[in-house]
Formats: sequence, structure tokens, C-alpha cells
Amino acid sequence: MTSITPSSGKKKIVIVGGGFAGLNIAQQLYKNKYYEVTLVDKNNYNYFTPLLYQVATSFLEPSSISYPFRKLFRNKGLSFRMAAVTKVDPVAKIVYLNDGELSYDYLIFAAGASTNFYGIESIKQNAISLKEIDDALYMRNSLIKTIEKAAITTDSVERQKLLTIVVAGGGPTGVEVAGMLAEMKNYILKRDYPELMNARGKIYIVDGGPNLLAPMSDKTHKETRQALIELGVEVKLNARVSDFSNGVVTFANGETLEAKTLIWAAGIIANTFEGIPASSLGIGRRMITDEYNRVKDLEDIYAIGDISVQITDPVYPQGHPQLAQVAIQMGRNTAKNFMAMAKGKAIKPFKYFDRGDMAIVGRHNAVVDLFKHKVHLSGFAALFVWLFIHLISLVNYNNKVKTLYNWAVAFLTRDQALRMIFRGGENRMDY
Repeated sequence: MTSITPSSGKKKIVIVGGGFAGLNIAQQLYKNKYYEVTLVDKNNYNYFTPLLYQVATSFLEPSSISYPFRKLFRNKGLSFRMAAVTKVDPVAKIVYLNDGELSYDYLIFAAGASTNFYGIESIKQNAISLKEIDDALYMRNSLIKTIEKAAITTDSVERQKLLTIVVAGGGPTGVEVAGMLAEMKNYILKRDYPELMNARGKIYIVDGGPNLLAPMSDKTHKETRQALIELGVEVKLNARVSDFSNGVVTFANGETLEAKTLIWAAGIIANTFEGIPASSLGIGRRMITDEYNRVKDLEDIYAIGDISVQITDPVYPQGHPQLAQVAIQMGRNTAKNFMAMAKGKAIKPFKYFDRGDMAIVGRHNAVVDLFKHKVHLSGFAALFVWLFIHLISLVNYNNKVKTLYNWAVAFLTRDQALRMIFRGGENRMDY
């Protein structure tokens, strides 16, 4: 790496993606005297992905978990560009955007991942995924419209189909979505929809493995399954969804299930960009990096967060898990290394510190595993930890206040007043 001194002029850093990884490296480089930093993102706001499902299930409003980049970076000495990256030229050091181009001295990819449908076109076309704010709003509107249809139909079979929801994927997103949907079914539907008082319809959670929340402890596996069952969720393990067409969910073993809604939370795959050679990509299309997050076979290009895979750590030979904490720590470590480079100091390899895993099931059940499963929490203690960690992780004080208020209302009343369908643009005449 080449050292940079203030007298040599500022080098240009372009960061692609403003999620956990990109935002944290940008925040660490506020008002530095060595680099000109530009953050590029297709959205003009940052959003807190672990709480997307609460927007999708009407327990939080979008503004509770999102905040505009330009307001975040106001008077911070950083530039923001709302654009989508279409291609990169590593030789000319140019990033091509859908509305122009940017030159760079250093390029940092922090563009995360998208939903992995594993090549199943029927699921891609018909299922609901949950990776962005737009997905959450689409899911919220879709669920409410489906319930409204169920309320007016006189066909009991059709009504049951409309009220049956399958959640594919037993990770934190799938578990938390299933739990929140069960809370809605148990405590909200009968208040808002007296027509559905005795209606049938189930919520299923499906996973291809033997346990929900597979990376967590055995205690968590048992407690999570039991909590979901007590909420009325049907748990199907060692089962894989292979097709979803015409309101029929088909499993790999040939079994079928009639359901109007399939929520797909079964995996992610890294975003890719033209100009990045295939030799630089590894498992899940993630960019292969060294211990300093430099991309293989490319000069002055870095990758951090979900889009990267670092196989130099003996503790994680297949790469680090695609989690928020990994992305945050990678962003901060890479920023520190850039500042060290600028000052002619030694840089440090990335070392992931596992702070633990957690999930919430419904309104008041939570599970937490800390220090590589050495400490397990459940009940009120786990709920408090989950609430605290998620609250302090929100990017702005305004977000924290809004979310805390909405949570308090939902916890005390088992209700929320956000179940409204808003349409805009070309969709305003839909329905």
C-alpha cells in the first residue's frame, strides 16, 4: 500500500453502498484531511435492516428505521450521490453510474446482498421477499389487501387459503416474521375484522434444516420452536419449498399446501457488478478478499460486509457470517486502516469479535446467545437485551424515540395504528 501525506493532496475514496458496512466506514472518515469521500447508494436514505419485518407487519413506520444520507452527512465533509452503479473499470479507476461516472483512487464495495431464489423462477415472481424498505411496504400492503379480500369472501375454502401464510426460511428474519404474524392473527384480526372471528387459516414456518435459528445453541432451537408453537405457528423442518404457483406451495418431497402468501426469507446472494472478474468472486458470488479486505486480483479495490468473503481467518474458513455486526466491524477496521495508511503507520488485519446472536419471537419472547453460545438468555432478560441492542443501533436519536414509542404502544396494547395502505405513482390505481 502507498502511504499518503497531506502534502500529496487528497485521494478520492468512493464507497458503494450505505448499509451497515458502508455507513460505518463513512462515519469513521468524517472531516479527515487525507481523503475526499463519496458515498454512492441507489436510495437517498440509510435503513436498519433487522427491523424491516416490523415495518412489513405494521408495527413500525418506515421513518422509524430510516434516515436521509444528506442529513446524516450535513457539515461532515462527505459527499453523497444517489445513483446505481452499472459498471467499474479497475484499470481506468472509474465507476460508471446510471447517471454519470466517478473517478477514484480507492473503491470500496459495501453493496451488500439481495434475495437468493436459488434459480426458482416461480418463487421469484410470486413470493414476497424482504430486503429493502420497498419490499417491506409491498409486503404490508399485500398482507392487508389479502385480509380485506378474506373478510368479504363467502367461500370458506377460499377464505382459508387467503389467510394461510407460509414463511420459508428459519433464520432470524423468518422466525421474527412468523412470530409477528402470529401476534397479529391472535390479537388484532379479531378486533379489526369481526367477519374473520371463526375463520380458519394458518401460519407456517418452513426450513430445510433440522432446527430454526441453526447457528444458535440447542437451548435456543428448542425454546424458539416451542414459543412459535404456543403462538399457533406450524413448524415444518427438513422441508424445502420448490415451487409457488397459483396459490399452491410445493415442497421438494412433492407435498403441497394451499396458501395465498409465501414470504421468502430463505437466503441471500451477494450483489455483483460488471467489471469485477470471475476470479475475484467466491462462495455466494461474494468478492474474495485478504485479511485487509482488499479484493483478490484487483488493485485499490476493497469489499466489506455481506458482499465480501474473507477466507484467511482460520476460525471462519468459509468466510464470516453475513451479519450486521460483521459488516459494522469490517467498516470500522477498514476506515482505521485507511487513516493508518495516510499517516504511514502499520495497518491491521480484520478480526471478527462475535458478540452473540439473538432473535425475538412474537411480542415478548426472545432468545440470546452470547460469547459463542457460552451464555444463553431467554425470557425478560433476553427481551431486554434484544430491545436495547436494536434501539441503540438505530442511526439517529429521532429513530430511537419513534421506535421506542411504537414498541411501548405495541407491547402495552398488543396493537398498533399503522395498518394503512398507501399507494403512489403508477400503483395508485391498483386494487
